[in-house]
Formats: sequence, structure tokens, C-alpha cells
Amino acid sequence: MQKNPSVKVLANNKKAYHDYFVEEKFEAGISLAGTEVKSIRLGRLNLKDSYCSVKNGEMILQGLHISPYEKGNIFNKDPLRDRKLLMHRKEIDRLFGKVKQDGYSIIPLQVYLKGPYVKVEIGLCKGKKLYDKRESAAKESAKRDMERSMRIDRRKDG
Repeated sequence: MQKNPSVKVLANNKKAYHDYFVEEKFEAGISLAGTEVKSIRLGRLNLKDSYCSVKNGEMILQGLHISPYEKGNIFNKDPLRDRKLLMHRKEIDRLFGKVKQDGYSIIPLQVYLKGPYVKVEIGLCKGKKLYDKRESAAKESAKRDMERSMRIDRRKDG
């Protein structure tokens, strides 16, 4: 009987949702050094300008900044080094085909702890145009206004 491991989100990439339409999401493990794991557990990472690419049949995460661990001395790695993502071959090949043909990008959406493991949620994304971004902002604004008016109506009734 397997227990549901606890999930703790460490970093979100909000810019990705602003700049891209997320078509599909995938979960991937990430190959890290010991001091990088310690630094991630402290929440010292930044996903802002990171992206994924396929090199030699392997999924590589580029641009993820993990701050050096203060107590790590000589074992610290380069904060912006490329990191290998752990995914099934079929998933990698499928994503590579989409990126090659249809103009998609593979963007990391969030980093989280799932039990003792560090996982990365990556998304198959298509870029938004400026008018798409404006439309998304208008929808969000309308949704907030509706929720605000609903709260005000409840206060008047109660």
C-alpha cells in the first residue's frame, strides 16, 4: 500500500503563464548535486528565464539559478549550470518532435518536493502574442471584479 507523498512547492514560474499558453504538463526528476538539493530545500532558486532543450536524446534544463549553499565550500556547483531532467525516452522524443515542427517551447513551470525527491513540472507551451496577453489580463480583471462584487453582496445580505 503506497502512501500519497506530501508535495511542497518551492518555486513557481508565473512569467511562463503570462507569456505562454500551456498545452500540456509533465513531471520530471532533476539530476542535482548534494549542495544544490540543500540550497533548493531552503528555497534559494529562480525559474524566471529558464527553459528546456533536447540534446543528444536527453532533456536539459537551462537557465535555472540555484544559489550556492553557504556551508558547501568546495562542493558548490555553478549556479547557472545545465541540469539533466529525468524523463522517459518516449516523452522526450514526443516533446522534441512537437518543438521541432509546431513552434512549441518547453518551459519549467514549478519546482517542488514530492516526498524526498525534487521534481520539476514542465509545460509544452505556445507563445502568446501581445493581444493574447491583453485578453488574458482583461479576463483576470473581470473575474476579480465579479468575485469582489459577490463578496460585497454577501455582506449586505448577512
